[in-house]
Amino acid sequence: MEINMYPHWKLCLQGPHELYFKNVSKQKKQVMEKNGNNRKLRVCVATCNRADYSKLAPIMFGIKMEPEFFELDVVVLGSHLIDDYGNTYRMIEQDDFDINTRLHTIVRGEDEAAMVESVGLALVKLPDVLNRLKPDIMIVHGDRFDALALATSAALMNIRILHIEGGEVSGTIDDSIRHAITKLAHYHVCCTRSAEQHLISMCEDHDRILLAGCPSYDKLLSAKNKDYMSIIRMWLGDDVKSKDYIVALQHPVTTDIKHSIKMFELTLDALISFNKRTLVLFPNIDAGSKEMVRVMRKKGIEHHPNFRAVKHVPFDQFIQLVAHAGCMIGNSSCGVREVGAFGTPVINLGTRQIGRETGENVLHVRDADTQDKILQALHLQFGKQYPCSKIYGDGNAVPRILKFLKSIDLQEPLQKKFCFPPVKENISQDIDHILETLSALAVDLGGTNLRVAIVSMKGEIVKKYTQFNPKTYEERINLILQMCVEAAAEAVKLNCRILGVGISTGGRVNPREGVVLHSTKLIQEWNSVDLRSPLSDTLHLPVWVDNDGNCAALAERKFGQGKGLENFVTLITGTGIGGGIIHQHELIHGSSFCAAELGHLVVSLDGPDCSCGGRGCIEAYASGMALQREAKKLHDEDLLLVEGMSVPKDEAVSAAHLIQAAKLGNVKAQSILRTAGTALGLGVVNILHTINPSLVILSGVLASHYIHIVKDVIRRQALSSVQDVDVVVSDLADPALLGAASMVLDYTTRRIC
Repeated sequence: MEINMYPHWKLCLQGPHELYFKNVSKQKKQVMEKNGNNRKLRVCVATCNRADYSKLAPIMFGIKMEPEFFELDVVVLGSHLIDDYGNTYRMIEQDDFDINTRLHTIVRGEDEAAMVESVGLALVKLPDVLNRLKPDIMIVHGDRFDALALATSAALMNIRILHIEGGEVSGTIDDSIRHAITKLAHYHVCCTRSAEQHLISMCEDHDRILLAGCPSYDKLLSAKNKDYMSIIRMWLGDDVKSKDYIVALQHPVTTDIKHSIKMFELTLDALISFNKRTLVLFPNIDAGSKEMVRVMRKKGIEHHPNFRAVKHVPFDQFIQLVAHAGCMIGNSSCGVREVGAFGTPVINLGTRQIGRETGENVLHVRDADTQDKILQALHLQFGKQYPCSKIYGDGNAVPRILKFLKSIDLQEPLQKKFCFPPVKENISQDIDHILETLSALAVDLGGTNLRVAIVSMKGEIVKKYTQFNPKTYEERINLILQMCVEAAAEAVKLNCRILGVGISTGGRVNPREGVVLHSTKLIQEWNSVDLRSPLSDTLHLPVWVDNDGNCAALAERKFGQGKGLENFVTLITGTGIGGGIIHQHELIHGSSFCAAELGHLVVSLDGPDCSCGGRGCIEAYASGMALQREAKKLHDEDLLLVEGMSVPKDEAVSAAHLIQAAKLGNVKAQSILRTAGTALGLGVVNILHTINPSLVILSGVLASHYIHIVKDVIRRQALSSVQDVDVVVSDLADPALLGAASMVLDYTTRRIC
């Protein structure tokens, strides 16, 4: 990743982060007393290249802003000091850091032997530096060979090591180096839950692991600005538009250099054929980089009118370039990690990042025998916009890390302790051992009310908000955004980490695009509505949208009576009749997103008119609207009310009055309910004969009134082979909200081409 750092990082400590710094004076006293001698913690941050500086600089700024707690020493080595790689140590000086020591540690050659010799040279030079600085703790980042030399030197000299980004899995030799540094390090800051679990599985002490998120995300999530066009023009030319160019960044794979060079050739051929303006960044200093540069020059990339080839781009400008690119291509960790914060399409090539967790914006091309596969991937990805991803961070990493540093007790023995199995279960904590509840924002767009809830991983509704659903599109979308923003802010106070937003709505939905295609008549001005983009852009969270019937089925699959079942059907009996089908554990959407319109199964050729325009549908008999229609007819004929029952003049007759009359012995009301239940039962029989599920779940306010009639119809009408299929009433209190939440909580991020 070709990056500089943030000159105004201190702005990131405003807003919610102020909570971390309220009691600074009190904390200072406690830390000083714990560390003894009332002295500050001396922290050495060593940076080897432009990529690791992007992760270390936010921490360095944070340390520098708290001189009452910390003393900062900066050591610069590796490719920072090489002219061919941009002399990137200058960006550290531009960020107003005093570089305590510069170490020339790179042996040129850009092959395997040169990397080994560079590690050896660093090991020779580092002891004098560490003896002079005498840091309390050294911060080391990542998986580079330079970082291995740093960690080895510090460990052998009894200096505590804090390792950033341990536990991740990518590919090539980097995995081995990263895990080796993990075993040398005393403290660990990881970016994802999977990385945390990997560290625990590697027998690292859970109490010395902090799940903080990636420090670079503290800047990334607020990175877009209005002046991005001037940056685009500076690097790509005056005639280039936003979303109409490509950023390419590809490095050698040290475990298979020949193949990675061939892949780079194919990438350049595909980019030439694709014929879009492209910013190509030079590869890093790994073995094979010289050959890759030769390939660039052989193909004339530095002089091609469609290409701009550069060695280095300052970070603040680089993130603007990738945020507004039509696509990023290559094998840099930046593509699978940081770029997800913007939803920019990414094509990840080869095996260099094969194990990384990725957002849905990443399309993987594991191998490419010809340029056609890469070219096809470019056609698939270019110009798309995906939901923003927070897999690698939520913007609060640095305050967590600083708090973690302050908690280190220098009086504790330096000797590492390993925690062998059994390990703790899936627990994520900050330094106060406070469990953050992984949660989803769930939205239910009903015909009357608009509801938003914070729902935990266990299906608990932590907090719920309800407002009247406005009639117009503009008012409704503004209210959704307002309620979600308020709920997300409240989630911080409730110690809930929001993973995404799930929306349940009536009508036909394209869940792939997050678009409501056609809504029910109850929700006006709600056709061809893109719900994903405005919510994702506002909250910087991924967003999922689906039909309310499908959401009810998802709720049963995760939290209800469908849990663990391979095949079942859910029928919602409410204002309308809807449903969802789970087949082989997956939700069925159909070719035009119209599957499971179970309310419109026809059970009578000459039945009553249905809202869909047909006749004799289940919904025309058994929905709340149908019962309300029949109740009004009885009331108009003075046949509804019985003794012990009344309807105030200012109150509309509803399905509830019909049910009440039936309970009080009204024969006509009982007949209407029986007919409605029979229609529903016939629909269930059709479902049993067509889908043959192992369970049918009746959900909604009318389910309990129909269950016995439905079972009776099954006994009389169904084939003997399906009569044993159980029909039950849902025990979920709020299936629409729980189903919306389950889309978020169950989502799998990996996509492979």
